[in-house]
Order: sequence, then structure tokens, then C-alpha cells
Amino acid sequence: MVKNMGSADRIVRLVVFLVIAVLIAAKVLTGAAAVVLGIIAVIMLLTSLAGFCPLYVPLKMSTAKKKE
Repeated sequence: MVKNMGSADRIVRLVVFLVIAVLIAAKVLTGAAAVVLGIIAVIMLLTSLAGFCPLYVPLKMSTAKKKE
């Protein structure tokens, strides 16, 4: 699995995860919205930690720096 995410992309995903996690923990988000956004947040966390986004593959995208 080749990494296809750059540093900025990974940091943004981690920040989004943290914001959603805090909102859920503070009970600002509840119900279906909390479940859906919680799932999205976990996916963002996992892709950020792995450095690989499966959605980028069919789109032929990469935010990773090119090796010269």
C-alpha cells in the first residue's frame, strides 16, 4: 500500500476527527448526527494514521510529495 496522503492532508483529517470527537463528548452532537459524524471521524482518523485514502485510488489522486 503506497502512501497517497501528504502531511497537510493528514493534519486536516486529524483536526476534523478531534473536533467531531470533542463535539460528541460534550454532547453537542447527539442522535443520528453523532453516529454518522462519528463514523466519518473514525474513517478520517484511520486514513490519516495509515497515510492512505482508498478514495484517492480510483480518482488517481495523491497529496503526497513526489519522490525525485
